[in-house]
Amino acid sequence: MATMMNMSAVRRVSTNRNAASVSSASASVKSVPVFAKASRKVENFAMSTQARRDVQALQTSRRNKVATRALNTVAALATDESEVVVVKLAERTDIRNVAIIAHVDHGKTTLVDSMLAQSKIFRENEKVQERVMDSNDLERERGITILAKNTAVRYKGNKINIIDTPGHADFGGEVERILNMVDGVLLLVDAVEGPMPQTRFVLKKALGLGKKVVVVVNKIDRPGSRPDWVLDATFDLFVELGATDEQCEFPVVYASGLAGTAGPEPTEMQDNLEPLFDVIMSAVPGPEANTDAPLQMLVTNLDFDEHKGRIALGRITAGKVTEKMSVLIGIPGEAARTARVGEVFVYDNFVRTNVESVEAGDICAFSGIGDVKIGDTIMTTGSAPLPTIKVEEPTVRMTFSVNTSPFAGKEGKYVTSRNIRDRLMKELERNLALRVEDGETSDMFVVSGRGALHITILIENMRREGFEFTIGPPSVITKKDEATGNTLEPWEYATVEVSEEYTGSVVDLLSSRKGQMLDMNMCDSAGQCTVKYRMPTRGLIGLRNSILTATRGTGILNTIFAEYGEWAGDMFSRDNGSLVAFETGSVTAYSLFSAQERGQMFVKPGIEVYENQVVGIHQRPGDLKVNIVKRKAATNVRSNKDATVVLNEPKTLSLDDCVEYIAQDELVEVTPTSVRILKNPKMQKKGKQ
Repeated sequence: MATMMNMSAVRRVSTNRNAASVSSASASVKSVPVFAKASRKVENFAMSTQARRDVQALQTSRRNKVATRALNTVAALATDESEVVVVKLAERTDIRNVAIIAHVDHGKTTLVDSMLAQSKIFRENEKVQERVMDSNDLERERGITILAKNTAVRYKGNKINIIDTPGHADFGGEVERILNMVDGVLLLVDAVEGPMPQTRFVLKKALGLGKKVVVVVNKIDRPGSRPDWVLDATFDLFVELGATDEQCEFPVVYASGLAGTAGPEPTEMQDNLEPLFDVIMSAVPGPEANTDAPLQMLVTNLDFDEHKGRIALGRITAGKVTEKMSVLIGIPGEAARTARVGEVFVYDNFVRTNVESVEAGDICAFSGIGDVKIGDTIMTTGSAPLPTIKVEEPTVRMTFSVNTSPFAGKEGKYVTSRNIRDRLMKELERNLALRVEDGETSDMFVVSGRGALHITILIENMRREGFEFTIGPPSVITKKDEATGNTLEPWEYATVEVSEEYTGSVVDLLSSRKGQMLDMNMCDSAGQCTVKYRMPTRGLIGLRNSILTATRGTGILNTIFAEYGEWAGDMFSRDNGSLVAFETGSVTAYSLFSAQERGQMFVKPGIEVYENQVVGIHQRPGDLKVNIVKRKAATNVRSNKDATVVLNEPKTLSLDDCVEYIAQDELVEVTPTSVRILKNPKMQKKGKQ
């Protein structure tokens, strides 16, 4: 009852304050000299009807503004959270924040190279490597972008913050996270291929967040380009994804990232990228910010410097960040903690520059807070935490465990379960799409990601850092249908670009893995066909190598997550068994000559192998043990020297090949210098029992 009386009292006070404020607001309007003077003129002089309407409109507008300020004052006094300042955001016209999104290999990083070069940020005699944004060694080796990276260029006195994003579906978490920092996106579409599976994913995310989309038809100078068809296919994709009428009226720029040219039409190309820069400045809105409000900034990325420690990166929504300032760190629903900012940086002309302060609307980085995480809000008193970043759930899992093979500990530096756990926990701070759980035993960890490639990139990085461990075969993450209780599994859209002569082989291969054909486009002038399927993720594991084999290395497979659907039933992904080493020792040419008749080998003479190591592919179903370390018998007539034999070239397996090849009873041993396949000793013990 007391609470209800208090609430009534608060309402009466608020009503009185509201009435008083509105009355004072009306009084203040009447007392304004400009309006009083205008009223006298209306009374004393005969004015036209249009003039009277102008005066009335001016009076109404001024009254509305004053009344709005009065109501805002009443609301601030009535709320219990009066310390939270309500601010109005204004658009900054001198900054543009854009992200470049596209399907893999549609030219994002190459276009950024040309944008940087034409912004005159490099000296004329400076040697600049290709794909300068791909600074990671693994990115350069694989030719793909794995991590999103920031840069900025200057154009006609304005600053354009550019974020290069990954194009592969397995790294979609990077794209989802980065879209929180920008106001618009450049959607690159290949002038020949048109929209691809990853194009659908990134465009869906951008439209869902209300970002302004500028379509860039890239590689316009590529032989066989068909810009009109690509533009129509892109418009159809907008409509299919439920874009609004305003979003469907997207600006279009035709460009060649490699040549550094752009134009409003394919026949009106200029010899520079100025048309693209002009569209960015005119079509992409500036960031809405209030520099006078309390600080509010969402951390969306992390970096590390050997001297400065952890560096947090994000876009300032309100206020400004200065060096050595005291801040609060928090997330919605939890108490905030205090911290102090160290140095402050901005990205300008491909250089991270130290500055004293950065105002709202710009993208900045700062050091000094060692425990900051992605999704934290950096703020000061008077601000509230921003919503944390959410990404889609993983669909594939793999098991990491301590290496127990006969060669364990010989090549790695970090081999214990504690080392592996600490490294995986560190990865979670940056990789939001990754999940890590404890396994069946204390030395096992279950790592879940967007796809097999997402996890193998982590494995490759750990291997190069000196870690040694084993990994199990990838498996899909299933769910239960709450309504029916049936098992659901992830399904994906698969698109295969293949020559006409191999189309039949690809169709048979996809159908055998429970694939459902959606579309099959006619072959173009170059003889390339596009086959589109919907198939379970289980069927995609190991499919890439099978397609390369069936198409003589010419087929290109692209996939993107579709949805969780009904369990497709049992599936066999590998028809052949493995050749397994019979004993430990050094491989000899003498024994290898006879063993190669049983299948394709993975090893060559002189390589050290151990018992139960997989050394080849059996030509028939089922495993076969082979002795490849046996030496030629020595007698008083024959020496132990191996005779001259002709050996087939062994098949070299990369880490990705090993992950796709292994069966449920096999493991991949990963060390800094070697990648081997072995039979799972735990499953062998169960079989013997």
